Amino acid sequence: MASIATFAAEAWLEVSELLDPQLFPLGQLAIDALGAKQSDVIIDVGCGVGQTVLQLAEIVGPDGQVIGVDIAPLLLERARERAFGLKQTRFIECDASQLRLPKNSIDGIFSRFGVMRFADPVATFRNFHSIMKPSARLAFVCWRSLDENELDIMPLRAAGLEQYVDKTPFSFEKREVLQTTLNAAGFEQVLIEPHDCPVSSGGLEEMLKVLLKVGAVGKIVRENPEMRENVERKLRPALAPKVVQGELSLNAAVWVVTGVAC
Repeated sequence: MASIATFAAEAWLEVSELLDPQLFPLGQLAIDALGAKQSDVIIDVGCGVGQTVLQLAEIVGPDGQVIGVDIAPLLLERARERAFGLKQTRFIECDASQLRLPKNSIDGIFSRFGVMRFADPVATFRNFHSIMKPSARLAFVCWRSLDENELDIMPLRAAGLEQYVDKTPFSFEKREVLQTTLNAAGFEQVLIEPHDCPVSSGGLEEMLKVLLKVGAVGKIVRENPEMRENVERKLRPALAPKVVQGELSLNAAVWVVTGVAC
């Protein structure tokens, strides 16, 4: 019997081509903050289907390396396909908290929404710190609070599903939690900046497809498939007025976080 994690990976894979344009501007914020350069060795934590691996590979060039790490083999398979022929990329299937690489070997660690589910965040970031070179940079993007994220809260409220929501993806919603976690893991010069960005996967139908598969509403519908028809019936008229010139955008509220492994 397939696990909940497998169902989630299958859902992400199904809508990955629609998620790429939605998540691209958010990942780009953290890529810019990372400041990677030619020949760097970078880890992409929770790389999924590899969009950000490809972006980072272009930056580090053929003399660098980007190591994509993800726990989901289905997503890594797609990432490997997309990175075929890029010798500066490789992939590791594991829980990022169990990542084992030589100490002082990494120039930077990046993540686009791949750091919020660690069972022990301090221990995991401390592990990252141990494999980073002195003065190597950490940069990631994570969600602010659910209430600030129209992308999730608006569909949840429209469908009447707030009581079912899993708040794990918002585990770093508070600035002080991020600051304390990274300081305890040994990072210095920690900077936590809020960003708000309208994101879209296209028009109404494209956004509906994504919302019903992934994110807060998507998780609930995956685990309760009998709800799908009723949820879609409620979401469609709620989202329709937000379509402007054929595109439906919702606000994403994120933190862009950086730190230095001193």
